[in-house]
Amino acid sequence: MTPQSSQHGSPLPELPEPDPQNGAAVKAADRAHVFHSWSAQDLIDPLAVAGAQGSYFWDYEGNRFLDFSSGLVFTNIGYQHPKVVAAIQEQAGRLATFAPAFAVEARSEAARLIAERTPGDLDKIFFTNGGAEAVENAVRMARVHTGRTKVLSAYRSYHGSTAAAINLTGDPRRWASDSGSAGVVHFWAPFLYRSPFYAENEAQECERALAHLESTLAYEGPQTIAAIILETIPGTAGIMTPPPGYLQGVRELCDRYGIVFILDEVMAGFGRAGTWFAADHYDVVPDLMTFAKGVNSGYVPLGGVAISGKIAETFAERPYPGGLTYSGHPLACAAAVATLKVMDEEGVVENAARLGTEVVEPELRRLAERHPSVGEVRGVGMFWALELVKDRETREPLVPYNATGEANAPMAAFGAAAKKRGLWPFINMNRTHVVPPCTVTEEELKEGFAALDEALSVADEHTV
Repeated sequence: MTPQSSQHGSPLPELPEPDPQNGAAVKAADRAHVFHSWSAQDLIDPLAVAGAQGSYFWDYEGNRFLDFSSGLVFTNIGYQHPKVVAAIQEQAGRLATFAPAFAVEARSEAARLIAERTPGDLDKIFFTNGGAEAVENAVRMARVHTGRTKVLSAYRSYHGSTAAAINLTGDPRRWASDSGSAGVVHFWAPFLYRSPFYAENEAQECERALAHLESTLAYEGPQTIAAIILETIPGTAGIMTPPPGYLQGVRELCDRYGIVFILDEVMAGFGRAGTWFAADHYDVVPDLMTFAKGVNSGYVPLGGVAISGKIAETFAERPYPGGLTYSGHPLACAAAVATLKVMDEEGVVENAARLGTEVVEPELRRLAERHPSVGEVRGVGMFWALELVKDRETREPLVPYNATGEANAPMAAFGAAAKKRGLWPFINMNRTHVVPPCTVTEEELKEGFAALDEALSVADEHTV
């Protein structure tokens, strides 16, 4: 793929001359010394990346890829936005770092701009270095605020890999670290396509999921439960948009039993869902909201918790028992300030909403009509998933749950086919997610869908 311009309004640079020797050195150092997350170290082959801009990145061999993964769904404004890069450089020259106990302009302004965009009275911002730390601190706030210990979370979820966050996570990545004593109880959240409630429509799914949650509360003892945490729209677990009324129903249950309602917007926030926060789609205000990723497109690590007045009041004269050396790091906060300004100036949220409706959804539905491997299309904004299946009638997944090795061969073949055609996909289990930067152009999307069309033909070979 050789696009003529980037979404930042300037021509994409010509790819540098291939430099396989340097690429080999980068790869060799990586393989010798870098320990990669979520990986069997001897079974991976990381791509050596030479550069990136906008929606694209390239390797040392001269291959360019359209990034339909946005890194790990965090480059909401694309790679190397010049205004954000300049803001980081300017902040580094002025005040590269400072301790969190002081009032620093970049930190104060980042908090103000975030609070302007959060729903309801989530006006206090506790900064962390990323999403998992945000979840850890939100849970701690809820436990201290209520004096209770248990936290409920959904099976189809991902909340991070630190101690509490990994136990809250529902997907199989928690299994190796699940202590069984962390005060976490899992429940089924709604997912009509694979409904655990035998629902036939969204209204039934909503009603039955709420009844299941309420019965879980009853059997666990609501007086023991500090919080319910949900991804507003689950991300890595499958981009299942909740049915109308579900989140409001959870809010009502929390209010009835004095339980803190936490929404995890680490992946869905800051334009990804075509709104500033996914919660804006559902007219719901949590007590705590976690964020990271899109707040500054991952240019410098940053996350946080947006805190309601009710929770903040708990710590008005009582010290909050938590803190981080780099909380609200000036470089990260300067990147956030610049990112939020860019998103306003360039209409990034509006772009994600418009192209999601006008281009992504109709194009994905056309692909679904063409390819028997596509069981369902779902999503919103720049946050979409294709559920790949062996059989549309039975809805049998293209690969088994948590498949590895030979059992995962069909998805591996699909991914290899996409990359061969210049598209870098986001793949999890039997799904491919369509999560390009929120600054993506219509032309870039159509290039990506042409490559996805060809790659899905490989997945079709594994259907019945």
